[in-house]
Amino acid sequence: MRHRKQGRKLGRTVGHRRAMLANLATSVLDRERVETTTAKAKEARSVVERLITFAKRDDLHARRQVLRVVQNRAVVSKLFTSIAPRYRDRNGGYTRIIHVGHRQGDAAELSILELVDRAAASEESESKGKKAADSTGEKSESNQ
Repeated sequence: MRHRKQGRKLGRTVGHRRAMLANLATSVLDRERVETTTAKAKEARSVVERLITFAKRDDLHARRQVLRVVQNRAVVSKLFTSIAPRYRDRNGGYTRIIHVGHRQGDAAELSILELVDRAAASEESESKGKKAADSTGEKSESNQ
């Protein structure tokens, strides 16, 4: 009987499943948008939301708890310095799942897992990137 059993098995052993969800959560926090199957997206959403909630506490113990899952220190730093402050006044619901369609090879249902306010943050970073590209472009033209 499956009474009170949480989560999906995703056709993997326990260790493989934990590692896959940790890698998927790391990718979501790093890129802020990932395309994957719907089942994986639904499972990874809970992991990502828990990590962001830890990061909002912003203390040493929270950082160590996040490092248990996300083992890339650059991503943990990004989580604590730029992602968590964006959600300071939000009580959960940091991610969204957008259904895309079906995969060509096996017809698996695909979805995009992304952070909620990613559009506003990416517009700011793109504008900064364009300014940096413009400034580097001007310098390279003057050097020639």
